[in-house]
Amino acid sequence: MPRRVLEGDVVSDKMDKTITVLVERRFMHPLYKKYVKKTDKYAAHDEQNQFKVGDRVSIIECAPISKRKRWTVVVNDDAKPVEKKAKPAKKAKKES
Repeated sequence: MPRRVLEGDVVSDKMDKTITVLVERRFMHPLYKKYVKKTDKYAAHDEQNQFKVGDRVSIIECAPISKRKRWTVVVNDDAKPVEKKAKPAKKAKKES
């Protein structure tokens, strides 16, 4: 059976030799015919601890490494900076 390959963003690198990858997929709902966005988090093995939060990576399915890890990082697609959306500044109240 072929191994699955997924692409996602690294959301956590706090564990030793492990990263958490957020994979987003879109599919059409069978009844309502609306496109739905679904995200899943996968624990992936990172032997050299080389990937950081915000990196775009590809992961491949492998034999179980631990209780939760069944994925290994294959390649770093591109390193993009983490984007945080700033909240709009509140307007100061008029003083009369």
